[in-house]
Amino acid sequence: MKYLVLALAVSVLSFTASAQSKMKFGHVNSQELLEAMPEKAEADKTLETFAQSLEQQLQAMSQEWESKVQDFRANEAVMSDIIKQTKAEEIQNLEQRIQAFQQNAQQSLGQKEAEVYQPILDKAKEAVDAVAEKNGFSYIFDTSAGTVLYQPESDDIMELVKKELGITTP
Repeated sequence: MKYLVLALAVSVLSFTASAQSKMKFGHVNSQELLEAMPEKAEADKTLETFAQSLEQQLQAMSQEWESKVQDFRANEAVMSDIIKQTKAEEIQNLEQRIQAFQQNAQQSLGQKEAEVYQPILDKAKEAVDAVAEKNGFSYIFDTSAGTVLYQPESDDIMELVKKELGITTP
């Protein structure tokens, strides 16, 4: 009985040791990879154009607010109380619309960013997965995230992933 337990323990330990010796580790800098992908430049342009259009709309609203405030201050002395109240309410309503627009614009920008970059991130992930499978890697670490505190010797698969994506390095 003791021999059976001992034999079982030895076989488990030898299986574990052989499994560990077959593990292959690799690493890639995902930020560097994304910067190398041609799709990212186009996504950056798309996002920048979208942000500029939001900024232009905000500037137009701000100019309208500034104009109303200047008009109110310039004519306040000759306005009746009801006109003053109406103009003050218009200015206040415009301020609220501007604040709401800023919040909505921030959300829209975040959504647009996710919409524009997600296909690129998915493509990079698929390429990393393909390289890992083709080359027998057990684990791939992302060195750009700073999540690896200790890294045994591993292969940098950046060139393999770029090749998978069809990116040529000068």
